[in-house]
Amino acid sequence: MAEAHQAVAFQFTVTPEGLDFHLGREAIKQLYLAGISSWKKRLVRAKNSFLTGVYPASPSSWMVVMVATAGSFYCQVDPSLGMIARIRHCLHLLTYESRTVVSTVLFSTGVWLSAVLLFRQALKLLLSYHGWMFEPHGKMSRRTRIWVALMKVLSIRKPLLYSFQTSLPKLPVPPVEATITRYLESVRPLMDDDKYSKMEALAKEFKEKTAPRLQKYLILKSWWTTNYVSDWWEQYIYLRGRSPLMVNSNYYAMDFLYVTPSHIQAARAGNVVHAILLYRRKLDRGEIPPVMALGIVPMCSYQSERMFNTTRIPGKETDTLLHLVESKHLAVYHKGRFYKVWLYYGGQLLQPRDLELQFQRILDDPSPPQPGEERLAALTAGERVPWAEARARFFSHGKNKVSLDAIERAAFFLTLDEEEHGYSSGQEGCMDAYAKSLLHGQCYDRWFDKSFTLVVYKNGKLGANAEHSWADAPIIGHLWEFMLATDKFQLGYTEGGHCLGEPNTLLAPPQRLQWDISQECCATIESSYRLAKALADDVDFCCFQFSDFGKGLIKKCRTSPDAFIQISLQLAHFRDKGCFCLTYEASMTRLFREGRTETVRSCTAESTAFVRSMADTRQTVSDAQGSGSPTPQALQTSSLSLRLHPAVSSRRSLSLVGSPCLTVVLIPWGGP
Repeated sequence: MAEAHQAVAFQFTVTPEGLDFHLGREAIKQLYLAGISSWKKRLVRAKNSFLTGVYPASPSSWMVVMVATAGSFYCQVDPSLGMIARIRHCLHLLTYESRTVVSTVLFSTGVWLSAVLLFRQALKLLLSYHGWMFEPHGKMSRRTRIWVALMKVLSIRKPLLYSFQTSLPKLPVPPVEATITRYLESVRPLMDDDKYSKMEALAKEFKEKTAPRLQKYLILKSWWTTNYVSDWWEQYIYLRGRSPLMVNSNYYAMDFLYVTPSHIQAARAGNVVHAILLYRRKLDRGEIPPVMALGIVPMCSYQSERMFNTTRIPGKETDTLLHLVESKHLAVYHKGRFYKVWLYYGGQLLQPRDLELQFQRILDDPSPPQPGEERLAALTAGERVPWAEARARFFSHGKNKVSLDAIERAAFFLTLDEEEHGYSSGQEGCMDAYAKSLLHGQCYDRWFDKSFTLVVYKNGKLGANAEHSWADAPIIGHLWEFMLATDKFQLGYTEGGHCLGEPNTLLAPPQRLQWDISQECCATIESSYRLAKALADDVDFCCFQFSDFGKGLIKKCRTSPDAFIQISLQLAHFRDKGCFCLTYEASMTRLFREGRTETVRSCTAESTAFVRSMADTRQTVSDAQGSGSPTPQALQTSSLSLRLHPAVSSRRSLSLVGSPCLTVVLIPWGGP
């Protein structure tokens, strides 16, 4: 019935006079509703842009200023000091009363806009203060108290997601001397006296010869860009990488460990997809509040813009990110077949029960994969250059291009997996298999180029595999928390495990994507699959549950859980290898505009001294305390590699001749 209903909505026939088109009433209705929905979204975006642009002020404050000005003028008190009269004098074509009203409105608007600019500059200055980070835990200086009070006053109005974006400070360019000094401090525990002396000489050569020129270019770049690092970071760290995304770059997220809201695969997929789309709608409307450190310091929300409708496009030298403003369909993979599922009907989001119906239709489809279709996604799991060449050669025209566009332009990618995974207390290694499945799957059942692939297993468990270049893991983490909470506590299920409500049987079934894959293309797919399979088989993954204690106990000891884990890793590595190594930990720089991540070098002189004292059985607690405890500033590990990375990037951009002094940034990373 659904197929027949959709078929009569749009018809065309070939006549001697040409093509005869006929649009049914249902088709016209759907076009009308889609147009209305599109215009509503444009109006919402325009409204949000205005509200974000005037924050922390509001349109109502403009009315207050205008009424106050008009009231004062009515009481024969001129707050404009003659400005209203001058404006009125220039409006010759209007009556006296009209000129008075217009001049009052113009003056009030000018005063209001000036106040908006003043407030925004004040907010920007306040957000440039970071002294609170260096104060002892539990203590607050008078300066910080005043800063907190002013921040609360200026942020009293509920902000939208991007309200603070233009008020966030730019990432500052650190002085070369400070960077090199802190770098040398970070590598000192890793080197003997001879190696360290050579490193000091190289650092001195770098500071005197190459660094001044590169520093000038970095400062110049910081003046005309919102962030002098992020574009290079995205380009050189991610998009120019030619190795497989799978395992090397992409990361994963897991489901609830102990709870499975529904064991029906289609129902769980229906609820979580609807929850994700609700999050996307909130994102488009700016209704998601920005992340606030300590409840008052906003973090940059720029990375959220490319969460949906985004795909990484392979290139021979560098990849690019394709981001669409809007996407109304979903790409689905099941048993080697690709489908396109529309997410809207009549201009409205499909309800969970409707999505369950669509996914169940896919699960019940008995048709086999087309030649070359089953392992097609292995192209995204292999090397980037062969995938770029295959995409340009085999997927740039015909039905292959249409089908590939349907995947790349989808809101995100969904895999209805045939396997069953999840935590089971009586099954050894279940978490290992679960994690490996989300990390690489079968090497051909995840579209690793999409911003994220949602994986729903046969037993109702789920997870995600996310591409890294468009954003960092916390961004997906916010979506994941919202999705799990909405699925479990808001949408819910029937007693039988199905989505709530009744399905719309008039929905057209999912559209099967069509392919024309040649033998040569199949050979390329098989080559990428073999490479990806070897990479996946080489992954040794151990994931287990640790229940002895959690972050609560660590916080009771007035210790940072992150610092506890980092020092534990250093201790474990030293006990295992008997030495230390250069250690990388990612930290966010989202206190700055368009900030991404920074490199924290957690192997420091203080941490190595602590580890050595722990490993020395002759040391007692009193001996360790007597040696003196480091200050918080000393314990704050140096964030250096990212700051030196722009110098290397600018050297590449300027085609400078390589110098041995740049060895200071090329020491390979180790790992606990």
